[in-house]
Amino acid sequence: MENLSAAKVRWFRRQLGYWGRENLRDFQWRRTTDAYAIFVAEFLLQKTGAVTVAPVYEKFLKQYPTVDALAAAPVAKVDRLLQPLGLRFRAERMVESAGIICEEFGGKVPATEAELLKLPGVGKYTARCILANAYSQRAAILDTNVARILERFFGLEGDRVKSRCKLLWGAADGVAPNRDVSKWNLTLLDFGAAVCTAKNPGCGECPLRERCDYIN
Repeated sequence: MENLSAAKVRWFRRQLGYWGRENLRDFQWRRTTDAYAIFVAEFLLQKTGAVTVAPVYEKFLKQYPTVDALAAAPVAKVDRLLQPLGLRFRAERMVESAGIICEEFGGKVPATEAELLKLPGVGKYTARCILANAYSQRAAILDTNVARILERFFGLEGDRVKSRCKLLWGAADGVAPNRDVSKWNLTLLDFGAAVCTAKNPGCGECPLRERCDYIN
């Protein structure tokens, strides 16, 4: 990919690494590598802000501490617990996915993208978050925040639906470091939420401004 020169990618990683060391947000699910806890977190975070998810996540794990407990739970009861988050189909998909994990994967959250994608409610983004955060795999992610950073900094133009754009998924894979991709993904998410925002981005204070195609 012409815009992803090796030197620019290295600089991009380095600058965001510096930023991440000082600015990453702290949430309970970021302090664990337990695959089930991360599976729960990623379901709750779908189309929902992290601050909104935090108190519900804690209650959820107390009530359903294992995948077996979730698989056996009545959907209506799970739905009541998740009501503050919206997305009424979320509870049904979580319980169904937990059942599949118990029946087909011996109660262990799958550790491959292909297997994770068999679970209801798990798309490429969610699957890769689980792989990176629970299993330390080199699994880059792409959401609207990450897409915006990549498009602006590298001068890319993705499709209207970013989550399905092969160009941007290729860029996300191409810029990800070989190690500690979990922290890298979190850095991109937080940087997009705090600095490279959709409206009124903080370009004047941005550590990427020197080489960003959006500014220059």
